Amino acid sequence: MSMTDPIADFCTRIRNGYSSNKRWIDIPSSILKKRISLVLKEEGYIDNFVFVKKDSNKEDIRIYLRYENSTPAITSIQKISKPGKRVYVGCSEIPRVLNGLGISIISTSKGVLSSKVARELKIGGELLCNIY
Repeated sequence: MSMTDPIADFCTRIRNGYSSNKRWIDIPSSILKKRISLVLKEEGYIDNFVFVKKDSNKEDIRIYLRYENSTPAITSIQKISKPGKRVYVGCSEIPRVLNGLGISIISTSKGVLSSKVARELKIGGELLCNIY
């Protein structure tokens, strides 16, 4: 059976990994998930990510979760745009998550960016998720 919302699955696997105090989690790979993982690493929400060959033609992303004094770096990860209702924002409408303490991940014409970078580039797009 195919997955209808792979980004929601990505968010759920990260949320479940933190609630189980896992050191790393494996997620099926896609180009969009690789870019989201890169944004999470650049913003300091995960330690690292590597690509693991699962089968001859399948690849997983192994995400190493970040803990600070045994407290998860991500306390909340919420999917905003859904397959039935896409949410698009302009550059002036990008939300400030937790008064700037969190980030939004936005799929733009320049690629997948954090809300901070999208504001600097003055570009909007599809609001994927909020993280803090």
